[in-house]
Amino acid sequence: MNYRQLGDSELRVSELCLGTMTFGEQNTLEDAKAQLDRAFDAGINFVDAAEMYPVPTRAETQGRTESYIGEWLSERPRDKVVLATKIAGPGRPIAWVRNGSLAINRANVRRAVEDSLRRLRTDYIDLYQIHWPDRYVPQFGATVYDPANERSSTPIAEQLAALAEVIRDGKVRYIGLSNETPWGVTQFSHLAQHLGLPKPVSIQNAYSLINRTFDSALAEASRREDVPLLAYSPLGFGLLTGKYLGGPPPGSRLALFETFGQRYRKPNVDEAVQAYVKLARANGLTPASLALAFVRSRWFVASTIIGATTLEQLEENIQSAGVVLGKDVLAEIDQLHARYPSPAP
Repeated sequence: MNYRQLGDSELRVSELCLGTMTFGEQNTLEDAKAQLDRAFDAGINFVDAAEMYPVPTRAETQGRTESYIGEWLSERPRDKVVLATKIAGPGRPIAWVRNGSLAINRANVRRAVEDSLRRLRTDYIDLYQIHWPDRYVPQFGATVYDPANERSSTPIAEQLAALAEVIRDGKVRYIGLSNETPWGVTQFSHLAQHLGLPKPVSIQNAYSLINRTFDSALAEASRREDVPLLAYSPLGFGLLTGKYLGGPPPGSRLALFETFGQRYRKPNVDEAVQAYVKLARANGLTPASLALAFVRSRWFVASTIIGATTLEQLEENIQSAGVVLGKDVLAEIDQLHARYPSPAP
């Protein structure tokens, strides 16, 4: 397993990160511990969670993912694990989190951090991320910015000041962004520098063979502000494994939660997936290995977040760390991208 520096932080993270959003919904505590053990033993030192997990988020299960990780973490050397989690923001229907008080302000940041620390059974969080912007932005599959959707929001300077407090208290080491825009990356970075506040060291956005929207303006912002990408959904919600081409298999996420994957059920997605699956098999690779190796190869990616519901899936994902794509394969991928440019943004 290779390791990469996370921005200008002292964190060195494995190039694969274990995503945990299924823990507590599709995966039991025993499943979660088995996945964490296998990932840790394979050299993965980076685990990503969120206070709203598991997904689909429900009042009955919210916070269970962090609690599962906490049980496992209590039996492992804390300094060997880079632990990331996220605070939920406003604008989404999750009224059961802090009774709907979701602004990224001083009171909510402090309460959210303390609640996560309790569930995670730890004294500190290595990377604390804003799950999505406090302000309005098109997100989770929406692509058109509409000023009519603007809402009141916490000023970015105030958000940074709130996060600086929990860092000073030793509860958080570094901060990161998620589902953010180029404007947001530069604003957080420049205000942090101007005000002498902690600067984001990462951005967690979706990135895959069927969603390469990060390649342009976000890639420039990432490089110039030294805010590398933590790529989530590198398998396009599982579509890039090819398993959904004949319809959702029984027990799969799209079979269990029909509306959950609408972000990925758009025109040209199936055609693009079919083409990438064919390319993988023509080169002696599994479709998942091709998809993960591609994401891992991008210069702006610090870590690729993998998720699984079975140990078999996890094993295949881990083994992809040994796959290096040749120039010919990368050229064919670019040709397919030109034909199917980001059909599932």
